[in-house]
Amino acid sequence: MDDVKKRLDNLTKPPGSLGYLEELAIKIAGITKDNTPRVEKKEHIIMVGDHGIVKEGVSAFPQSITKAMVKNFLNEGAAVNVLARQYGVNISIVNIGMLEEINEEGLINANIKKGTNNFLYGPSMTLDQAVLSIENGIKITEEIIKKGADIIGTGEMGIGNTTPSSAIIAAVTKEDLDSIVGYGTGVNEEGLKNKKRVIKKALKVNNPSSEDGLDILSKVGGFEIGGMAGTMLAGAANNKPVMIDGLISGAAALIAYLIEPKVINYLIPSHKSVEPGHKKLYEYLNLRPFFNLEMRLGEGTGTIIGMSIVQSAVKILDEMATFDSLDF
Repeated sequence: MDDVKKRLDNLTKPPGSLGYLEELAIKIAGITKDNTPRVEKKEHIIMVGDHGIVKEGVSAFPQSITKAMVKNFLNEGAAVNVLARQYGVNISIVNIGMLEEINEEGLINANIKKGTNNFLYGPSMTLDQAVLSIENGIKITEEIIKKGADIIGTGEMGIGNTTPSSAIIAAVTKEDLDSIVGYGTGVNEEGLKNKKRVIKKALKVNNPSSEDGLDILSKVGGFEIGGMAGTMLAGAANNKPVMIDGLISGAAALIAYLIEPKVINYLIPSHKSVEPGHKKLYEYLNLRPFFNLEMRLGEGTGTIIGMSIVQSAVKILDEMATFDSLDF
């Protein structure tokens, strides 16, 4: 990282004038242990799971949308597909906990259970299932890494998943729910009040430990959140940068961090979501997102854009001339 900093300072520009792009290049060099890192093969993993908490009216959309959107991903018609085509990112879609079955080519089946339990009345899943969700994420990610991935994005799909994510953030940070819980994909004011009531009661019922990632995941989490945490741990273990998207992948980052704090050095935050809890989790993890487009879609759309920016950072390091090479 020191060597890369010296090279950046010798490029044909004032030192530090490319701002966060330079910080990114230094961090990627540290993650990969490479003075000339490459970010050519960009891989994105979308973890999909359903949630029993949807029964409490926390989502503006019916649970059937999860299945419909997975089909949309497979048909390459979603926003994440459009952006992935533009930036040359390969997408893997994983069924890690869907309620409905889809038997279509291109979908990776790692289903643990058909949706989580309604955590308003008890744990979202068993401890063994929480562990399995992380292990499945690790296994799938390591298979992708073996095929040559340079950088990995985290994305998700699962109607209602801003509720478990907000519950995770509240459990870890101990912040007031008013500063964490947002509208998700579009609940109204009454829906937002209900969402806060549900989360408050669920945290009281389950009483998750603020320092135990597996306990929190099993009590108020989701299978796709565990899967993304597994992706982050696998990326770190294999010296690959892993990008965080919005609120849900941010909640997964909290789980991964509680399991192994050093994972934080391998995570690259992409954007700042409009969800208030996203800011709180970044503050807790001491991470800084590098753009804000007021996005709240999920899928990993921010991650796809973020990977292109990381690619720009390492290309500057590799392709830009140095002052030593100029003819004065």
